Order: sequence, then structure tokens, then C-alpha cells
Amino acid sequence: MTDFKTIRYEVLPEGVGRITLARPEVRNAQNKRMTYELNDAFNLAAHEPAVKVIVLAADGPDFSSGHDLRDPESVSDFHPVGTWSGFDLPGGEGIMGLEHEIFLDMCWRWRNIPKPVIAQAQGRTIAGGLMLLWVCDLIIAADDASFADPVVGFGVNGVEYFGHPWELGPRKAKELLFTGDYIPAEQALQLGMVNRVVPAAELSAETLKLAAHIATKPTFGLKLAKESVNQAQDAQGMWSALKAAFSLHELGHTHNRAVYDSWVDPAGLGTNYKKVR
Repeated sequence: MTDFKTIRYEVLPEGVGRITLARPEVRNAQNKRMTYELNDAFNLAAHEPAVKVIVLAADGPDFSSGHDLRDPESVSDFHPVGTWSGFDLPGGEGIMGLEHEIFLDMCWRWRNIPKPVIAQAQGRTIAGGLMLLWVCDLIIAADDASFADPVVGFGVNGVEYFGHPWELGPRKAKELLFTGDYIPAEQALQLGMVNRVVPAAELSAETLKLAAHIATKPTFGLKLAKESVNQAQDAQGMWSALKAAFSLHELGHTHNRAVYDSWVDPAGLGTNYKKVR
């Protein structure tokens, strides 16, 4: 489980488990291997008694460029975490099963880890990269950080873990989606999407300082506090809304398959366009 190829996992002496995205050559684009390795690392951190707080970091100039659309591997190459299957079935059935497994269910699973999770984001975070940030309890951003979800240009409603309204509020969520423009770190701070903005050179140190401070608190108190806030969102219907938005996302894919023979509208991909299946 620790022979990772796309991430690193380490336990630090301050009671912190740190997971680092390690594909800087592709701006930490998330392939299926990274998703399953992230899940394994989150499992390790969740079950390690020495880890009281988890940090999610990333190598290179950018946190994540989103999903790796050139990923040649299949979900069948890994051990599924959820109960959805039929990933290679034709039409919308296979696509829905695949994305339910590796995006929606994975993100919801990570969101509910009963330990505090802190993300540190530098440079650009695009589309699927937002999903990794939004499952975290706290986000510390470098002053050079910016955030965008341009996938409306691909003919779908947004990324599969549709946390936009909770993260940004409804009007800013619509602006982010309609325009595909970047939100800079300071604006993300004002909107409440990130907790703190720090100089890029101090990002790692400031994140570890906060994590170590939180790690001094009783583990049960931290669990209860996290559960209380998460349950407040649950009472607002977050999970039901996420599932509804995911269904619309899959409708977008099905439409694109019928019209373009692609999961996405090729107008949004430019030179990266290629047919799938």
C-alpha cells in the first residue's frame, strides 16, 4: 500500500500525516492510479494512531490541473471501493458507473474522514483539482493561487463533486461556472472558500504550523466538531444536491456521446480532443 507512484505519504512527528500529489510534470493531473493511491493514503492516515491531522499537499508550481483526460488505465485495473460496477459497459451506463466510483463516491468518502484534513494550494487548481480541495476541512492558499472550473465549456454542468454552491455561494458559483474564469486567492478568502492566504514561500511551513496546533486538541473533540459541521451541511441536503448535480453531469456526457462521440464537447478541449471508446 505504500509503494506509491503518483503520491507520497509520510507521518511527521507533530502528529501530522502528509499526502503529496507527485505528478508535477503534468501539473498533478489526476489519473485513476492517483485516485486509488490517494484513497489508500487517506486510509493509512485515518487508521494511524500517530496521525491526528492530515495535510494534502502537491509538488510543483500548481496544485492540480484536474482530471487526466489521457489516462490509458481502466478502473478494472484497481480494486473498486464502492458498489458501482460495469465500468466498461457501452453508452451512459459505463461512464456513470466509472465516474460514480472514482469521483463522487471517492470524494464523499474523503469528505467524511473523521480527522481534520487541511489542503495547501499553490498556483492553479483547475476543475477536478477543486474536488480534492473541497473535500478538505480547511484550505490554506499561497498568494499566487487561483481556482477555476471551466468544464461548462466541455458541455457539462461542472465537476462531478458539485460543491460549488456551498463553497462560493450561489451567485459566485454561477459566475465561476458560466465564465470559466479564475478566482484569485484573495477573492477566494473573501468568499470563504479558503481559510488563509500566505506567501507562497511560506505555504508548507504555515500549513504544518496550523496542523500541529490542531493536533494538540483531543482527537474525540476534533471528530465531534467535524461531524457537527458536516451534519449541518447534510441537514441542508448537500448529499442529495450532489447526487442530483452528478446525474445532470452524466446527462451532459450522454448528450456529448450522441452528438460528438466524446464524453465532452470537443470545443472545450481544443487540441486535446480525442474520441473515447
